[in-house]
Amino acid sequence: MALVGALRKELADSVSASKVLVVGAGGIGCELLKNLVLSGFSNIDVFDLDTIDVSNLNRQFLFQKKHVGKSKAQVAKESVLQFCPGANVTAYHDSIMNPEYNVEFFRQYTLVMNALDNSAARNHVNRMCLAADIPLIESGTAGYLGQVTVIKKGTTECYECQPKPSQKTFPGCTIRNTPSEPIHCIVWAKYLFNQLFGEEDADQEVSPDTADPEAAWEPAEAAVRAEACNEDGDIKRVSTKEWAKSTGYDPVKLFHKLFKDDIRYLLTMDKLWRKRKPPVPLEWHEVLNSEKSTSNQPNESYQAGLKDQQVLDLKSYAQLFKSSVETLSGRLTEKGDGAELVWDKDDSPSMDFVTGAANLRMHIFSMNMKSRFDIKSMAGNIIPAIATTNAVIAGLIVLEGLKILSGNLQLCRTIFLNKQPNPRKKLLVPCILDPPNSSCYVCTSKPEVTVKLNVHKVTVLTLQDKILKEKFGMVAPDVQIEDGRGTILISSEEGETEANNCKKLSEFGIRNGTRLQSDDFLQDYTLLITILHIDDLGKDIDFEVVGDAPEKAPQKVADESAKNMTNGSDDGAEPSTSAAQEQDDVLIVDSEDEGPCSSTTSAGVETNKRKRKFEEEEENLGTKKTRAEQIDDQDDDIIAVD
Repeated sequence: MALVGALRKELADSVSASKVLVVGAGGIGCELLKNLVLSGFSNIDVFDLDTIDVSNLNRQFLFQKKHVGKSKAQVAKESVLQFCPGANVTAYHDSIMNPEYNVEFFRQYTLVMNALDNSAARNHVNRMCLAADIPLIESGTAGYLGQVTVIKKGTTECYECQPKPSQKTFPGCTIRNTPSEPIHCIVWAKYLFNQLFGEEDADQEVSPDTADPEAAWEPAEAAVRAEACNEDGDIKRVSTKEWAKSTGYDPVKLFHKLFKDDIRYLLTMDKLWRKRKPPVPLEWHEVLNSEKSTSNQPNESYQAGLKDQQVLDLKSYAQLFKSSVETLSGRLTEKGDGAELVWDKDDSPSMDFVTGAANLRMHIFSMNMKSRFDIKSMAGNIIPAIATTNAVIAGLIVLEGLKILSGNLQLCRTIFLNKQPNPRKKLLVPCILDPPNSSCYVCTSKPEVTVKLNVHKVTVLTLQDKILKEKFGMVAPDVQIEDGRGTILISSEEGETEANNCKKLSEFGIRNGTRLQSDDFLQDYTLLITILHIDDLGKDIDFEVVGDAPEKAPQKVADESAKNMTNGSDDGAEPSTSAAQEQDDVLIVDSEDEGPCSSTTSAGVETNKRKRKFEEEEENLGTKKTRAEQIDDQDDDIIAVD
């Protein structure tokens, strides 16, 4: 029975009459759907493209083992109807980004609630709600941390008002030649998996450079060194997969190539090791005949469930590398010629391979080796999902929804859930919603940006895929040149402008100062782009958005006491004794404790810095994200709308 008795009659009637869209039926989505039907919401549509996996069952309580492999949206619907059989719940096992779910589709809803795990879908729903002028409640969790905010066209910041930093990448030369952190070795091992068993990519080369990247060799000398490289160490740049096939995927030969010959060649590059500790090559028989280190061995008394959290010795990782190579090469043989494997963190042999190879490389470069659990977290960009965090955030979503239905949008807040109460015993910290960002290229009245690029190098396909779709979040852009003739550069109709894809922008008369109009009719969104021609933007940089410097944190907390708030980036440290004693003394911040969230105040500036500590939390995962983007990715089992 719905808990409508707790609501005044007018609000209960609004709740019953409203139609709500829930996007995502994973960690937050399950809790949210349950809360909605028990609060009296009787018209709910839920979207989720994913199916149920065994790993979902520890926190997504609407699902049981018998549901594995079935649609999340459909099973979630069936489960919540057991709480409230009279509710009208419609399940969509589909992507919310499909063209059929257009602006008119969104206009049928009173509220939209996001329970997503990726920025692409968040961007899209944000734009659809802006176009339809429907309130959106955005949410997310990352471990013990969480947040909820309300987005309303013309009143608050939209999801894209504050730019998000791009994913952190590592220079190829660091991965190949001079790794200095465990994540470098893990990325190298994943590259190696693809080179040996998957789809080969020239950008993911794992062999050392053929010449010292830090030495100014004369061309003739460099050629001699390259020739010597081909003769000694077998470093010749041939297909890694073909070379491995020629050895019959012999794990010992692979071991010597990767962990002895390649390393010996690196040692010939004198300049690399003047200020670095040189690597130490490994010899298979020496490693295999070495005594096992007792200090790192798993304690036999530990439960089997903790095995993955133990750091093994070098010999064990060498044997793990050997067994995984044999298993994976066997799979390739079974699949036949031309077959490829796809790395999956949940596939045991694939994870064994990366764990073994990465730890062997860590040892060679004098780093502390990592457990399988730690490597899986880093390799899979995993942030643990906590069921109680999801439950708290789902409850806050409904509370913000009730404020909107009451006509009290001005009372809505961005609310942060912290890992532990701050010194003033506040676990939930609300913040007054910020107004729209005047420079936002999404929710301003005339969205416009300037893009730096080389018109003689950038192709139409790069403009479409990397700039319009990837950077600016468009789904199906149409682009015309404002040249007086309205030349169509890109069409969303399949095949219409495909012949333009490989042509450079300059071939269409695009030059410094040219303006392009890009329309995404699905999102009801138009963006004007001014092209700023630059001859050289730097190595591996195709374009740059002028003024796109995401240094400001998207959310701020004004309460002075929030300066000491823990945001989960404490490197695993336990809270102090006094803090730990306060954890059960939870207090929701009252309205009089709130303040404006201006970053011009000292508290706001300090809080912005603290929020950006979330970026550091993913340094070891190989990415750099704001709090909001970490929250996007916390639950890899929620909807994936690509």
